[in-house]
Amino acid sequence: MGRFLGTHNGIAYSMAPVPYPKHQKVVANIWRELDENLECSNKNCEVYLSPIDWKVNDTTIVQPDVVLFCEKTTNQYFSKTPPLVVEVLSKSTALKDVTTKMKLYEREGVKFYIIIEPNTELSDIFELIDGEYQLIKKCTKEDAYKFEMPNECFSEVDFSRVFRR
Repeated sequence: MGRFLGTHNGIAYSMAPVPYPKHQKVVANIWRELDENLECSNKNCEVYLSPIDWKVNDTTIVQPDVVLFCEKTTNQYFSKTPPLVVEVLSKSTALKDVTTKMKLYEREGVKFYIIIEPNTELSDIFELIDGEYQLIKKCTKEDAYKFEMPNECFSEVDFSRVFRR
C-alpha cells in the first residue's frame, strides 16, 4: 500500500514506497542551498521540506519536495501560491511531476519550477513567462543559479552542493 500524497481535482493520489536515499539526500541539499541563501524583504518567506501541504483549492492538495512559502499560517497547510517549487524525480512520481504537477504549478502561477533528476544529476529550471513555463536553464553539477522572485526575494543554488556525495 502506498502512502498518502494528496488530492488533485478531488482524486486522492498515493505514492509508492519511500524514496531512495539518494532522492532524500538531494531533497535535503537543495533545501539547504535555498534556505541558507534566502534573502527576502518579506520576513514570512521560508523554505520548507515535504511533507508540507499546499491547499490549492477545496479539491487539490499537493506536497512538493521543497517549496518556498511567503505567508504566515495558523492552519495545517499553506493556501497562497508559492514563488518557487522543487520536485526531485523518483521512478514512482516522475511522470506526475513533469505532467500533472507541472501544469498545476503553471496554472496556479508558481514563478519557478525546478525539476531535479538525481541519477543523471541534471536540473531543469522553468520560469513562468506570460503564463507559460519556459525552460530557462538546464543545470549540471557544475552550475549555479540565482533566483529573483517577487517580494524582493532572492536565493542562489550551487548545484555542486546539491549533488555532493
